Amino acid sequence: MKLVLAVVQDKDVSRLQDALSEKEFKTTKLASSGGFLKEGNTTLMIGCDDDQVDAALNIIRDNCSQREQMVAPISPMGGNADSYIPRPVQVEVGGATVFVLPVESFFKF
Repeated sequence: MKLVLAVVQDKDVSRLQDALSEKEFKTTKLASSGGFLKEGNTTLMIGCDDDQVDAALNIIRDNCSQREQMVAPISPMGGNADSYIPRPVQVEVGGATVFVLPVESFFKF
């Protein structure tokens, strides 16, 4: 058995959960936040048999699209903010960060 941890952007999570549910994958949703953009994201915990991991990864890949987004940089801490002129930069967001972990035992009470 494996535990698939998928960290996805909030914009993708509803579509991903629907697609996983369609294929009868059970998920547990955890709210989390990203470090770089300080935006909300969601971590899905998906327990599955070893032979289902590839199917789960394909669903995640198909439903978590990467896209470019303009973001304003954060003002420098401790510096003079008067001379700081923020210029939006384009960054790639979306997609998913996925960890596949072995599960020694599983209990449901």
